[in-house]
This record gives sequence, C-alpha cells and structure tokens, in this order.
Amino acid sequence: MTLEVELPPTTPVKDGSELDPKNVVKNRELLYRLIISQLYYDGHQTIAAGLSSAVHADPPCPPSDRLLHVMLVGLQNEPDVREKQNSGAGEHLLGAADLEFESDASSLAPEPALYETAYVTSHKQACRAGAFSSDGQLVATGSVDASIKILDVERMLAKSAPDEIDPGRETQGHPVIRTLYDHTDEVTCLDFHPKEQILVSGSKDNTIKLFDITKASVKKAYRTITDAESVRCVSFHPLGNHIITSTTHPVIRLYDVTTGQCFVCPIPSHQHTKTVNCLKWSLNGKLFASAGSDGHIKLWDGVSNRCINTFTAAHDGAEISSVCFTRNSKYLLSSGKDSMIKLWELTTSRCLIAYTGAGTTGKQDHLAQAVFNHTEDFVIFPDEATTSLCAWNSRNASRAQLMNLGHNGPVRYIIHSTTAPAFLTCSDDYRARFWYRRSATH
Repeated sequence: MTLEVELPPTTPVKDGSELDPKNVVKNRELLYRLIISQLYYDGHQTIAAGLSSAVHADPPCPPSDRLLHVMLVGLQNEPDVREKQNSGAGEHLLGAADLEFESDASSLAPEPALYETAYVTSHKQACRAGAFSSDGQLVATGSVDASIKILDVERMLAKSAPDEIDPGRETQGHPVIRTLYDHTDEVTCLDFHPKEQILVSGSKDNTIKLFDITKASVKKAYRTITDAESVRCVSFHPLGNHIITSTTHPVIRLYDVTTGQCFVCPIPSHQHTKTVNCLKWSLNGKLFASAGSDGHIKLWDGVSNRCINTFTAAHDGAEISSVCFTRNSKYLLSSGKDSMIKLWELTTSRCLIAYTGAGTTGKQDHLAQAVFNHTEDFVIFPDEATTSLCAWNSRNASRAQLMNLGHNGPVRYIIHSTTAPAFLTCSDDYRARFWYRRSATH
C-alpha cells in the first residue's frame, strides 16, 4: 500500500533534501499508529491487528478517532472543501471525543497477575460486599452474617511484610479496626463517603445505614433510612451529599444524605422493568448509570434524576451485572451474565471494545463485576467457574495473564483501589482477600 501525502502550499519542499530522515521514519510510524487506532475505533479489529503485527506497533495502539480529526484539519487547507464547509456541508464529519484515558507511553502499572495476597479476613458466612475509601487507606467488607468489617490497608501490609515497613510509621495493631453490627440480615452493598469518614451500607433487612467510622466505640449507625424492599446497591455522589440506591423493586431511589428525603424519577417509562444490580456515579457527578436485570443499561441525569439514554439489550439480552465510568466520565465499562465485558462510548452510544477470550465463557450463575485498575490500563474480571482473575489491556483488549484467586467458592464481589495497585475479592468461602503489588525493588 502506497500513501501519498501532499504538503500544504505554505510548506514548499523542492527536492526533499530538507527532510530529516529520522523525522520521516518517526512520522511514518505515527501515521501507521493513527491508521491502526482508527481501524480499532471503527470496529475493524481483525484488520487493525493484522496491520499492527505487520508494522510491529509497540506499544499497542488504543482505539482512537484522532486520524479523523487530523484529516479534518488538513482538509481545511483544501479550497474546494473549505467552500463546502462554509456552505454548511461536511459538518457531519465531526467525530466523537477521543479515548482520553489512553497514554502513548508504555504503562508503568503492574499486570494484575503480579499482585499477591497481602491479607485474608474471614466472616462467619459468605462475604458478598466490599469497598475502598477514596484515599485508598481503608477497606470495608460485608457479609451474609450481617456484619461489616473495616480494615486498615497499612496494617494489612505490615502484617504480610513487616520488614518492608518504615520503622517510624504507625502500623501497630490489628488490621480490623472496626466491626459494625447494626443490620439484622445480609449486608449487600457498601460505599465510602468521598470526603468524610462515613460508610454507607445496604442490607436485605430493608435498611440503608450511615456509620461515623471515626468513633472506635460506636457500633451502630448514626442514621438509618428504612425502605419497603431489600436494598441491593448504594453509591455516593462525588460530593457526598446524595446517595442513589436500588432495591428488589425496579425504581431507583435518590436520597438526600442530610435530610433522608427520597426522590424518584416521576416518569414510569424511564425506569427499568426488573431489579437494578448496580448503580455508579460518574466522577463529575453529572450522570449515573444503572445495570438492570432486564438486560438494559440506563444513563441518568444527575440533576433531574431522569433517564437520558438506554442501551437496550446491551449484552444481547443477558442480565447486566455491573457498570462503572472511566475517570473522564466519557466511557462506561459493563459486564453481563454472558461473561462479556464491554466498553461503551457515551457520545455515540456504541460498544467501542469487547473484552473476550479469557477464562470460561457462557452464562454465569452469579453477578460478577468488571473494574479498571487504578491507572485504567487494565480491565479485571473474576471468572466464576475457575475462580481465576481475567485481565485485559483496556485499550486494545489484548489478554493478560490469568491468575488463581485462591478462593474455594465463587467470587461474589471485586473492587480495585483508585489510588494504588490493590484490589479486594469477596467470596462465598466466607473470606475476603486483599491483593497488593509491592514495588519491584522489594
């Protein structure tokens, strides 16, 4: 394939002698990368992979429509195209936002398969809920036995490798710093306040509870919100002033944290038709997403509390297990009971990447979450049948190494820290495992 590029008239090149050969090579490599990224972006994965292999593209190219935008800028120097644009033609060529969580440099984040178990805590029954605090210093676990444990990350690391902790740091004491007993049935969901030392929990006892975790002697919630149905999930607004919750009833609730006042969307047709399995706010607080048992993903306006978009049968009709936004709030990661993980571009409402081929495939019996690592370089997902961790490069869907999670039952919840190479797995074997990747220098 020969590509001819005509330079703009304002940059004359008489005989090519002024061109630096090194720059020519670099520009050609950049051109190939742009082509490969555009092919991935447009859904031509096979062609993109073939070209990437042929030109030895390294690091791997992420999906991006940057080439389209470069072309549009170049076309502005073409007189006939400029005339058409001035007359209103060609406006449809404007593309969607670029994949902004990509980075051109090779990732410094460790592969999830390199993490090791740093601590294991046990409940009296199955462990099915977990959360990291926003600063990554605390972890919470919830169980069918109705208890909640809060653990200190530094203490867990000190227990597993005491020689690697600086002598001056205060890491003495048991990693479990709080055990909360205020629910009367299974704890189904947990979330930390983004700014304050507050933990919210939901339970099958039809209550949502808010705990002040700064007080060591307090075992009870300082506020209880009672619902008519079993609570399935909770999520704090990024400012911490509201929470969204779902129950066994399809209607999503939004609560004011201070007053306890409840708000629901007044338009019945906006709601899911079956229970909601997961709710997550975008980091900018403008949107939240819901994952439904009806197979649909819905996007909601964070102010009006109304549905603004629906991804119908997002996983070919399978029940949706989880959703989470990228940090730039422009993409949404979802998982379904079809064992598929998908990355959605919100501006175009289309599936940009499908992560497949690791672990077993087919219908799952339980809900499982797909999440990003702390740098968004990897997507991780617990395989139900083998209790192993599947991982992919988030930008090109290439498979990373599988890792045995060491549980003796299905992993019912997984969450990754947003600040460090650490994640938590909660299992029906009564255990929660804290995983961490220490520096390669240790």
